[in-house]
Amino acid sequence: MRITRIAAAAAAVTLALGLAACGKEGTPAPSADGGTSGAPTSDACTSSGTTFTPASGVAIAGSPTFDKIKAAGKVVIGVKFDQPNLGYKDAAGKRCGFDIEIAQLIASKLGIDPAKIEYKEIASANRETAIKGGEVDYYVGTYSITEKRKADVSFAGPYFVAAQDLLVRKDDTSITGSDSLQGKTVCSATGSTPIQRVRDQKLTDKIVEFKTYSECVSQLLDKKVDAVTTDDAILKGFAAQSPSQLKVVGKPFVDPTTGKAYPEKYGIGLPHDDKALRDFVNAALEAAFSDGTWQKVYDGTLGKSGSAGSPPALEKY
Repeated sequence: MRITRIAAAAAAVTLALGLAACGKEGTPAPSADGGTSGAPTSDACTSSGTTFTPASGVAIAGSPTFDKIKAAGKVVIGVKFDQPNLGYKDAAGKRCGFDIEIAQLIASKLGIDPAKIEYKEIASANRETAIKGGEVDYYVGTYSITEKRKADVSFAGPYFVAAQDLLVRKDDTSITGSDSLQGKTVCSATGSTPIQRVRDQKLTDKIVEFKTYSECVSQLLDKKVDAVTTDDAILKGFAAQSPSQLKVVGKPFVDPTTGKAYPEKYGIGLPHDDKALRDFVNAALEAAFSDGTWQKVYDGTLGKSGSAGSPPALEKY
């Protein structure tokens, strides 16, 4: 997934969704209900309530990464901090979201208590470098599996398959999919693949771009744009944060030549040659898919958006 890194979350309890018009940072104006027009009332992290108990007696023969983790007594995980209900850190420093809990799940299967996880915020452009250089043991953060990336790192998963969709106001019934955008103002991150698709397919000529998706969401809440487009996982995160105000349309964009959606398969990024660890993580994901853990994590994070989700098929290699 191509996404510009959102600016660091403000120290105040209000999430940095509240960026004023024209992309300038500012404090959102109070709304009629006593909240704010461009942000939720609190950014406090909440979890799905899933308990991740560290496994005992774990051994992964032939995995130098696991040997490093075991010797250190901790695991270093690359994450994002700015995606609500995915990979997020609130003003109090607590981390939460679907990706964070998937990261904790894997740590527990490796025998590491989630309390001993060291999180590292790695920019999207630096993910391969961080994994190859041993800066992180693995990476969980809307990291799309691609053949190009497989040349540098390996992937377990996918643990989620995203597709391009639309985020709109809860009371808007006029936008039902990409085929209903004519005359509507659509917002996305500057230079992103999703907004280029809108442009290339001539879905609307009213396009607004900002450096961050949070700015687009602020504009949507303030009724200055009609829709925000990017991966549905990210949109679900924002919708879950403001479920009374926002919703995901739930109709993925499709390639006009094939009639199929553009999939973004999120994987867990691992060192390229550590096949033993990749097999272990795939087995851990497979178990979470079948025993209901994945579903509980999803329902308690991205599922708060009102959009259903189910485990994808693993692609072992």
